[in-house]
Amino acid sequence: MSGDQITVVVSAIEQVAPSIREFTLTSKDATLYPFSPGSHVVVEMQGESKTYKNAYSLMSDPWDTDAYKIAVRLQDSSRGGSIYMHEQVEVGDELKITPPANMFAPEWGAKKHVLIAGGVGITPFMSYLPELMRRDADFELHYLYRGNNTGAYKAELAQELGARYFGYDSVQGEKCDIATLFAERLLGTHFYICGPESLIEGVKSLADECGVPASAIHYEEFAAPQPGMPFEVEIKSTGVVVPVGAEESMLEALEAAEIEVPNLCRGGVCGQCVCQVEEGEIEHRDHFLSGAEKAAGTAVMPCVSRAKSKRLVIEI
Repeated sequence: MSGDQITVVVSAIEQVAPSIREFTLTSKDATLYPFSPGSHVVVEMQGESKTYKNAYSLMSDPWDTDAYKIAVRLQDSSRGGSIYMHEQVEVGDELKITPPANMFAPEWGAKKHVLIAGGVGITPFMSYLPELMRRDADFELHYLYRGNNTGAYKAELAQELGARYFGYDSVQGEKCDIATLFAERLLGTHFYICGPESLIEGVKSLADECGVPASAIHYEEFAAPQPGMPFEVEIKSTGVVVPVGAEESMLEALEAAEIEVPNLCRGGVCGQCVCQVEEGEIEHRDHFLSGAEKAAGTAVMPCVSRAKSKRLVIEI
């Protein structure tokens, strides 16, 4: 894992929705690092037979270094991390986290900021809001959720933001007309999306149809690596061969074999873990490499991508 780890203590846990728990993390030894809006940390969780490492957005005020707050949704198809956070972690427990990193910072030169959050995708925007208000920035928040199950912060956000808040409860049949948001945008407006992949891809597709420049669209998704067929990965320089199981990522398998790979997001977005591919066929699942780079088959993001062939030979 990239960066020095920080030991934090879980000082509070709140069940903010049936499927979402909020954790307050305080430093065990020293003041926590300051961070910028949109930052995340990677939390390490030591299970009985496996170490889980998941990225979570920081949702506290960036000016407050007394504690960090994260929220974790219990995923229907959890690989173990969200189950661990929901069922194993208790107040007083210690966890290891990375220093904050940011790949989803606001574009402060924008004339207006339109935030689109789906469910627990509200979390990075919780750190945006204090700074947007301090700067007296022009912004509005569109919050899409399913009743109380994923609309954890709807009441407090509606009260705090007033006319700048727009909520959409799918249980009530309410939908956000994103095409209209694009059509009515002011020159210099930037859009930020965080939530499930279906929301992100839908907004990106509509933006293209509506002529919104790609430079004005920003998004973040911490998708867990999806399972696939087992394969082997060989490190060319050392000849070491590491088996990758069906339910683990290539990055997780390499880490378990004590092979260090630089990484930040663990979700196929940041590009930190990119490795050169010498042999083998790749199943690309990332959002970082270009179409041409994927077609060339000479680079892979081991955090989410896999091999189509039985063996992949890489160089780190």
